[in-house]
Amino acid sequence: MPASSFPMPGVQALDHARSLFDTVPDFPQQGVSFQDITPVLADPTGLRTIAEGLLAPFAGRFTHIAGIESRGFLLAGVMAGLCAERGRPAGVLTVRKEGKLPAPAARVQYSLEYGTAAIEAPDVLTPEDRVLIVDDVLATGGTIAACRQLIAELGAQSIGVGVVMQVDALRGHEIAGDVHTLFHC
Repeated sequence: MPASSFPMPGVQALDHARSLFDTVPDFPQQGVSFQDITPVLADPTGLRTIAEGLLAPFAGRFTHIAGIESRGFLLAGVMAGLCAERGRPAGVLTVRKEGKLPAPAARVQYSLEYGTAAIEAPDVLTPEDRVLIVDDVLATGGTIAACRQLIAELGAQSIGVGVVMQVDALRGHEIAGDVHTLFHC
């Protein structure tokens, strides 16, 4: 699929999507400001805008889209649908929180801004697979770094990462590495 298959959305479309985001104070715990994209997921135009924006720099380079639990699942599904519309189907890899899979093939533990966690994935990738990782928010970078490691442990190659929003003050890019980000806060 040529890169032009997913042009970057225009400023007006991105501004509309950004206007729908919400900040939830003290969630999931005291002192954490949660960046919530739920309102944009409910808006068909905003959802398509962010999905196309996440795909734009990676068109034609991946066979699978890894969505990190849970909003990443939704993004990956919409993005895979857009790929299919353009004649380039992509599979979806669900990267789950620890304990949610009946038989995980790989598990990686990492640090969050408010504790530790682990992610797991099923054994559905091959060494030929190229995986685009997507998530809603880049905070400390631990989840994305763990997801890159998880994909490598599954024997596939991570070709890039796209996130809807990056919390710049937490400097997550220092841990996560190169990340395509639509919005900064």
